Amino acid sequence: MRRVMPLAVLVVLILGVGALAWWYTHREQGPPELTLYGNVDLREVDLAFNNNERVAAVLVREGDHVARGQIVAKVDTSRLVPQVAQAAANVELAKVDVANDARQYDRLALLSRTSSGRGVSQQDLDNAKAALDGAVARQHVNEAQLALLQQQLKDADLVAPVNATVRSRIMEPGEMASPQRPVLSLAITDPKWVRVYVAEPDLPKVHPGMTGCVSVDGYPNRAFVGWVGFISPVAEFTPKTIETTELRTSLVYELRMFVNDPGDVLRLGMPATVHLALSAQPLPECER
Repeated sequence: MRRVMPLAVLVVLILGVGALAWWYTHREQGPPELTLYGNVDLREVDLAFNNNERVAAVLVREGDHVARGQIVAKVDTSRLVPQVAQAAANVELAKVDVANDARQYDRLALLSRTSSGRGVSQQDLDNAKAALDGAVARQHVNEAQLALLQQQLKDADLVAPVNATVRSRIMEPGEMASPQRPVLSLAITDPKWVRVYVAEPDLPKVHPGMTGCVSVDGYPNRAFVGWVGFISPVAEFTPKTIETTELRTSLVYELRMFVNDPGDVLRLGMPATVHLALSAQPLPECER
């Protein structure tokens, strides 16, 4: 009996150590990554002419890539070009008047000095000075008018402000353009981001600058590198368009996961999945 008892204790001890080891290796751990779901988003620009004139040409169409500074449309300048020429001629005439009035004033001023004021009256001298000042003012007016018309002539070319893709061609040649009527709608290709929503319990796990991977259904074998660029400081209810009925009343925070997409393959509204590593174990390699 004395030999049986130590053996039973030993068996119980071994079973206890095994159970403890099993619990330690199989205990519940937090997920290694945070997975979020959202859609690709980007900024858009509506381009309109500054002039009220008829559209002469639209040089791009939907889907075309445009570079910053590229001319994408033009308006008719057949009436504006003669106005610029006339304004330039008025500037030259004004310069002639200024030069003539300046010589007249200099002659009278010299005569007044050499004759101790007896060769010319003060009134004539004042009138000559007033004529010169008026000529200078008219020259400035004409130069300002010329600059305005030259700017309008420059604005006759509609220029892309950034690198982008043409999303919509709204107007066609022959239509009347105005500052209130966009001609083209551009989708800016950089930056792009995925708009996702983070639940309040997961908010402490993310921070600006945190890197991760972004995947989309259309490219199952590719993962794009991304980084957290914006976390909303204000909570909101989960958008009903993207969440289930049970989660619609949950408070969440908007997060923008900016994406590196040099090939411009991600499109506006594309469903995307964001993977953020929460442990030291790295995520699968993303494209860079």
